Amino acid sequence: MTDKELFERLGRGESEVADFLLEKYKPMVKRQARTLYLIGGENEDLIQEGMIGLYKAIRTYRPGESAFASYAQVCVNRQMYTAVQASGRKKHEPLNEYISLSEDLNLFLLDNPESRMIAQENMEKRYQLIDKQLSSMERQVLKLYLEGGSYEEIAEEMGRSEKSVDNAIQRLKKKLKKVEKSVDTQGAL
Repeated sequence: MTDKELFERLGRGESEVADFLLEKYKPMVKRQARTLYLIGGENEDLIQEGMIGLYKAIRTYRPGESAFASYAQVCVNRQMYTAVQASGRKKHEPLNEYISLSEDLNLFLLDNPESRMIAQENMEKRYQLIDKQLSSMERQVLKLYLEGGSYEEIAEEMGRSEKSVDNAIQRLKKKLKKVEKSVDTQGAL
Protein backbone atom coordinates (compact mmCIF):
# COMPACT_ATOMS: atom_id res chain seq x y z
CA MET A 1 0.00 0.00 0.00
CA THR A 2 1.40 3.39 -0.98
CA ASP A 3 1.82 6.33 1.39
CA LYS A 4 -0.84 8.18 -0.57
CA GLU A 5 -3.35 5.39 0.10
CA LEU A 6 -2.32 5.26 3.76
CA PHE A 7 -2.90 8.99 4.19
CA GLU A 8 -6.28 8.69 2.49
CA ARG A 9 -7.21 6.05 5.07
CA LEU A 10 -5.81 8.21 7.87
CA GLY A 11 -7.93 11.10 6.60
CA ARG A 12 -11.00 8.88 6.88
CA GLY A 13 -10.27 8.42 10.57
CA GLU A 14 -8.46 5.07 10.53
CA SER A 15 -6.13 5.90 13.41
CA GLU A 16 -4.30 2.56 13.27
CA VAL A 17 -2.71 3.81 10.04
CA ALA A 18 -0.60 6.24 12.10
CA ASP A 19 0.83 3.29 14.06
CA PHE A 20 1.56 1.50 10.79
CA LEU A 21 3.37 4.58 9.42
CA LEU A 22 5.41 4.89 12.63
CA GLU A 23 6.56 1.28 12.22
CA LYS A 24 7.13 1.62 8.48
CA TYR A 25 9.42 4.63 8.89
CA LYS A 26 11.12 3.59 12.14
CA PRO A 27 14.09 2.09 10.21
CA MET A 28 14.62 5.50 8.56
CA VAL A 29 14.67 7.11 12.02
CA LYS A 30 17.21 4.54 13.23
CA ARG A 31 19.41 5.11 10.17
CA GLN A 32 19.38 8.84 10.80
CA ALA A 33 20.16 8.32 14.49
CA ARG A 34 23.16 6.18 13.48
CA THR A 35 24.59 9.11 11.52
CA LEU A 36 24.74 11.22 14.67
CA TYR A 37 26.89 10.58 17.68
CA LEU A 38 26.17 12.26 20.98
CA ILE A 39 29.12 12.45 23.33
CA GLY A 40 27.70 11.31 26.65
CA GLY A 41 24.33 10.57 25.06
CA GLU A 42 22.56 7.42 24.07
CA ASN A 43 21.56 6.34 20.58
CA GLU A 44 18.13 5.51 22.00
CA ASP A 45 17.70 9.18 22.99
CA LEU A 46 18.19 10.20 19.38
CA ILE A 47 15.83 7.48 18.15
CA GLN A 48 13.18 8.67 20.61
CA GLU A 49 13.57 12.26 19.39
CA GLY A 50 13.42 11.03 15.81
CA MET A 51 10.19 9.14 16.52
CA ILE A 52 8.70 12.34 17.94
CA GLY A 53 9.69 14.09 14.71
CA LEU A 54 8.12 11.26 12.70
CA TYR A 55 4.90 11.50 14.71
CA LYS A 56 4.78 15.25 14.07
CA ALA A 57 5.36 14.59 10.36
CA ILE A 58 2.41 12.18 10.25
CA ARG A 59 0.17 14.73 11.96
CA THR A 60 1.19 17.70 9.81
CA TYR A 61 1.75 16.12 6.38
CA ARG A 62 -0.40 17.43 3.54
CA PRO A 63 -0.65 14.84 0.75
CA GLY A 64 0.18 16.18 -2.67
CA GLU A 65 2.79 18.73 -1.59
CA SER A 66 5.78 16.37 -1.57
CA ALA A 67 6.59 12.71 -0.98
CA PHE A 68 5.91 11.76 2.62
CA ALA A 69 9.29 10.01 2.93
CA SER A 70 11.11 13.26 2.12
CA TYR A 71 8.90 15.31 4.42
CA ALA A 72 9.30 12.80 7.25
CA GLN A 73 13.07 12.77 6.89
CA VAL A 74 13.23 16.56 7.18
CA CYS A 75 10.99 16.51 10.28
CA VAL A 76 13.04 13.73 11.90
CA ASN A 77 16.33 15.52 11.20
CA ARG A 78 15.04 18.81 12.58
CA GLN A 79 13.70 17.15 15.72
CA MET A 80 17.03 15.45 16.40
CA TYR A 81 19.07 18.60 15.83
CA THR A 82 16.63 20.69 17.89
CA ALA A 83 16.99 18.23 20.77
CA VAL A 84 20.77 18.54 20.62
CA GLN A 85 20.62 22.34 20.53
CA ALA A 86 18.01 22.55 23.30
CA SER A 87 20.21 20.58 25.62
CA GLY A 88 22.37 23.63 26.38
CA ARG A 89 21.85 23.54 30.12
CA LYS A 90 24.82 22.40 32.21
CA LYS A 91 23.25 19.05 33.07
CA HIS A 92 22.99 18.30 29.33
CA GLU A 93 26.31 19.83 28.34
CA PRO A 94 27.69 16.63 26.74
CA LEU A 95 24.69 16.52 24.40
CA ASN A 96 25.74 19.78 22.80
CA GLU A 97 29.00 18.21 21.69
CA TYR A 98 27.59 16.04 18.93
CA ILE A 99 29.45 14.85 15.91
CA SER A 100 27.74 13.98 12.65
CA LEU A 101 29.24 10.74 11.40
CA SER A 102 27.81 11.40 7.98
CA GLU A 103 30.01 14.49 7.67
CA ASP A 104 33.77 14.78 7.77
CA LEU A 105 34.23 14.03 11.45
CA ASN A 106 37.99 13.95 11.40
CA LEU A 107 38.43 17.60 10.45
CA PHE A 108 37.57 19.11 13.79
CA LEU A 109 38.47 16.21 16.07
CA LEU A 110 42.12 16.13 15.18
CA ASP A 111 44.51 18.81 16.32
CA ASN A 112 47.24 18.83 13.72
CA PRO A 113 47.30 18.69 9.91
CA GLU A 114 49.30 15.46 9.85
CA SER A 115 46.69 13.64 11.96
CA ARG A 116 43.93 15.03 9.75
CA MET A 117 45.67 13.81 6.63
CA ILE A 118 46.22 10.32 8.07
CA ALA A 119 42.60 10.11 9.20
CA GLN A 120 41.39 11.23 5.76
CA GLU A 121 43.59 8.62 4.06
CA ASN A 122 42.31 5.92 6.43
CA MET A 123 38.71 6.88 5.69
CA GLU A 124 39.36 6.79 1.94
CA LYS A 125 41.03 3.37 2.25
CA ARG A 126 38.06 2.10 4.26
CA TYR A 127 35.65 3.31 1.56
CA GLN A 128 37.79 1.67 -1.13
CA LEU A 129 37.89 -1.60 0.82
CA ILE A 130 34.12 -1.55 1.20
CA ASP A 131 33.63 -0.61 -2.45
CA LYS A 132 35.77 -3.57 -3.60
CA GLN A 133 33.54 -5.96 -1.65
CA LEU A 134 30.25 -4.80 -3.19
CA SER A 135 28.55 -5.76 -6.42
CA SER A 136 27.08 -2.96 -8.55
CA MET A 137 23.59 -3.90 -7.32
CA GLU A 138 24.74 -3.77 -3.69
CA ARG A 139 26.35 -0.36 -4.29
CA GLN A 140 23.10 0.96 -5.71
CA VAL A 141 21.04 -0.54 -2.86
CA LEU A 142 23.44 0.94 -0.29
CA LYS A 143 23.24 4.38 -1.89
CA LEU A 144 19.43 4.35 -1.90
CA TYR A 145 19.30 2.89 1.62
CA LEU A 146 21.59 5.60 3.00
CA GLU A 147 19.43 8.21 1.30
CA GLY A 148 16.57 6.95 3.48
CA GLY A 149 14.79 4.75 0.95
CA SER A 150 12.50 2.04 2.27
CA TYR A 151 12.79 -1.51 0.93
CA GLU A 152 9.65 -0.86 -1.12
CA GLU A 153 11.01 2.37 -2.60
CA ILE A 154 14.39 0.82 -3.39
CA ALA A 155 12.74 -2.19 -5.03
CA GLU A 156 10.51 0.06 -7.12
CA GLU A 157 13.37 2.30 -8.24
CA MET A 158 15.60 -0.65 -9.14
CA GLY A 159 12.85 -2.75 -10.71
CA ARG A 160 13.49 -5.58 -8.26
CA SER A 161 11.43 -7.40 -5.67
CA GLU A 162 11.49 -6.30 -2.03
CA LYS A 163 12.91 -9.73 -1.19
CA SER A 164 15.92 -9.21 -3.49
CA VAL A 165 16.47 -5.78 -1.89
CA ASP A 166 16.26 -7.36 1.57
CA ASN A 167 18.74 -10.06 0.53
CA ALA A 168 21.12 -7.40 -0.82
CA ILE A 169 20.89 -5.42 2.43
CA GLN A 170 21.59 -8.56 4.46
CA ARG A 171 24.66 -9.25 2.29
CA LEU A 172 25.71 -5.62 2.71
CA LYS A 173 25.51 -5.86 6.48
CA LYS A 174 27.63 -9.02 6.50
CA LYS A 175 30.22 -7.48 4.19
CA LEU A 176 30.37 -4.23 6.17
CA LYS A 177 30.81 -6.16 9.42
CA LYS A 178 33.57 -8.19 7.79
CA VAL A 179 35.36 -5.01 6.67
CA GLU A 180 34.99 -3.43 10.13
CA LYS A 181 36.26 -6.61 11.77
CA SER A 182 39.32 -6.67 9.50
CA VAL A 183 39.93 -2.97 10.20
CA ASP A 184 39.61 -3.58 13.96
CA THR A 185 42.08 -6.48 13.89
CA GLN A 186 44.54 -4.56 11.70
CA GLY A 187 44.20 -1.34 13.66
CA ALA A 188 44.70 1.73 11.54
CA LEU A 189 44.50 0.97 7.86
